[in-house]
Amino acid sequence: MPQLTDIEIAKQSQMKPITEVAQAIGIEEDDLELYGKYKAKVAIDPQELEAKEDGKLILVTAITPTPAGEGKTTTSVGLVDGLSKIGKKAAIALREPSLGPVFGVKGGAAGGGHAQVVPMEDINLHFTGDFHAIGAANNLLAALIDNHIHHGNQLGIDSRNITWKRVVDMNDRQLRHIVNGLQGRTNGVPREDGYDITVASEIMAVLCLANDITDLKEKLGKMIIGYSFDKKPITAHDLKAEGALTALLKDAIRPNIVQTLEHSPAFIHGGPFANIAHGCNSVIATKLALKHADYVVTEGGFGADLGAEKFIDIKCRLSGLKPSAVVLVATIRALKMHGGVDKKELGPENVDAVINGLPNLDRHIKNVQEVYGLPVVVAINKFPLDTEAELKAVEEACEKRGVEVVLSDVWANGGEGGKDLAEKVVELAEQENNFQFVYDEEDSIQEKLDKIVQKVYGGNKAVLIGKAKRQMRELTELGFGNYPICMAKTQYSFSDDPKQVGAPTDFNIEIKNLKISAGAGFIVALTGDVMTMPGLPKVPASEKIDVDAEGNISGLF
Repeated sequence: MPQLTDIEIAKQSQMKPITEVAQAIGIEEDDLELYGKYKAKVAIDPQELEAKEDGKLILVTAITPTPAGEGKTTTSVGLVDGLSKIGKKAAIALREPSLGPVFGVKGGAAGGGHAQVVPMEDINLHFTGDFHAIGAANNLLAALIDNHIHHGNQLGIDSRNITWKRVVDMNDRQLRHIVNGLQGRTNGVPREDGYDITVASEIMAVLCLANDITDLKEKLGKMIIGYSFDKKPITAHDLKAEGALTALLKDAIRPNIVQTLEHSPAFIHGGPFANIAHGCNSVIATKLALKHADYVVTEGGFGADLGAEKFIDIKCRLSGLKPSAVVLVATIRALKMHGGVDKKELGPENVDAVINGLPNLDRHIKNVQEVYGLPVVVAINKFPLDTEAELKAVEEACEKRGVEVVLSDVWANGGEGGKDLAEKVVELAEQENNFQFVYDEEDSIQEKLDKIVQKVYGGNKAVLIGKAKRQMRELTELGFGNYPICMAKTQYSFSDDPKQVGAPTDFNIEIKNLKISAGAGFIVALTGDVMTMPGLPKVPASEKIDVDAEGNISGLF
């Protein structure tokens, strides 16, 4: 019998009305804005939420990603269902998928196998329209900038120093660098420009870090769109734009609620990329979940060096959130790749390759335990060809650090396959921890960069090249030196070279550009060849996606 695809498994599920799923954790129907039977937005009453106690927050992260896959979202979904299976009131808080990866290489972001959030097609495509609203707000601001210049430029905006780009939620390399405003004065002022992908927009980051609609509007007004001829920052507030931007986002700021295949509540809201942004779902959704569940499972994008560091140093620092325990996801297949095995040779048993790949896992464990000060369990996302000898090699290595390894079989068995992991998470969450940030607010920009490189990546230092030196000096003079750092770095290595897998040492991280996101409240440090507008691969995932005469979608995964 052929193995079912993710979308086929999702379509066979019997979803409950979302009103029932919400009711199970104390959210009444009057607090829901329904988008059909199976998805809704949740109205937020800050005073009511403040009166409730918080549950425990569980962060799921992973080893350095490889083409073999790690299954972080699948593990997260299976874990929340496992927690429900052992009688815990649990919910999950995840990011929304971007259309770029859905139609590109990575595919959707709704989990996999029997550990998925549903309705899977809706979540992976347009969902409740949040990304469209963010794109519209971003592009309204872009239009206001050029319109202001066209009508006399009272603010003295230097068109050569506009930092605000238009966005589209698609991987489209053709739009990275463009020239617009051509063909005469009536069509604007000619200038070089470019597009980012929507998930890289500062408005996405602002929405995900705002506490409420008033805070959202204030943060939007602080966004810097460029600089004047005398090098002074120009903000969205200077353009009187924040009111209109907030109007476009008044529904998007409300968290979305859906369900897992086993009917656990899932808050899916916001979606900044983890290699070019801070990679976490919204603060509002996380806090809402914590007020309605005893255990909330959430993710930091990619590995414990990238998404988890930003989760700690940006999201937790700015919101006051504090995780109780961490799940570090790995696969035997991925460890083999870090041990030097080609993707085509991952099937046969190769204990030596697993052992050679373990330094990568070990460095991530060290980050969680020693740098972030949190208890951690390693979850091995099970594949059929994993052998006892390979698994034992991982267990023995983790024992040396006092870390347990739990086999997660959620892809095949859903919550039942996540019960052992759930039991361990509950145990860890009850322990005292020494939660801490990687750097202090008072550290200089250079000190923050160096601490991330040295303490988290295992490198020597951060080296600012080209205009980054000048930008660091200017940002410090403008009063932004105490802002946290958002590293825009390859997810495939601790270094800024994606080919250096495993646990490289004796390397520097080159910082090519420092960009202030004053509304979101952090400084973006761009490294290596990281781009804010990805491109599609030679064979994009879109080629496999189709719709039949009845409107049934196939090919999503």
